[in-house]
Amino acid sequence: MKLTFYKYQGTGNDFVMIDNRQQTFDTTNTKQIAFLCDRRFGIGADGLILLENHDTYDFKMVYFNADGNESSMCGNGGRCITAFAKFLGVIKDKTTFLAIDGLHDAKIDDDLISLKMQNVDTIDNHNTHVFLDTGSPHHVQIQEDLSNFDVAFFGNKIRYGAPYNQSGSNVNFVSKISVDTFAVRTYERGVEDETLSCGTGVTAVALAMNYIGETEKNNITLKTQGGDLKVSFDKAASGYKNIWLTGPATQVFKGSI
Repeated sequence: MKLTFYKYQGTGNDFVMIDNRQQTFDTTNTKQIAFLCDRRFGIGADGLILLENHDTYDFKMVYFNADGNESSMCGNGGRCITAFAKFLGVIKDKTTFLAIDGLHDAKIDDDLISLKMQNVDTIDNHNTHVFLDTGSPHHVQIQEDLSNFDVAFFGNKIRYGAPYNQSGSNVNFVSKISVDTFAVRTYERGVEDETLSCGTGVTAVALAMNYIGETEKNNITLKTQGGDLKVSFDKAASGYKNIWLTGPATQVFKGSI
């Protein structure tokens, strides 16, 4: 079977994007999805995203990790599929779409795409780290000398360690740059390695740093290996609401395989 695909990236977090409005893609073929994401034998990506029709909303987003398994929410993927939907003519500059964690609003302003994330009601503050779910589970910890830190090694140990065990958690290491700017490096479960950027991860970092008092700001710049993202939010009586993730999303190329 010949498959047409598009490659998108958002601050280096890259995705194979497929228009599946005709329901021709086999979503049960885990090996095929993993092959398409393989950087040596396939196309190469951190994940694969299907754009599908929805009866009520503009479209549906279906996201698979690079290991071939359907995954929890991907923030940069949500921004990239918004760009893809505009490219296909499904939307113009605003959208409401359905993802695995519920509805998301998104808006396009030139090359920047803003994605509204789900409210976060619960944050667990531990001695060494903070844990919260921003559509995907995230461990957040402050780390000195971040540029020389072995993210893959230590991220893997934490991802499979107690209390996360087999279900695992994404792991974010953070270094404070200024009152409203933080450097972030992320180990992603499902990819099982460091990625250049993680949208739900930087969202988790911004909220966690505000929660533990590392910043009083509610508009935070997160510097990832793949570029800068911004997260804005409002404090609620319990947790955070009106959370927006903003950054670039770019079509890299179109191909067939």
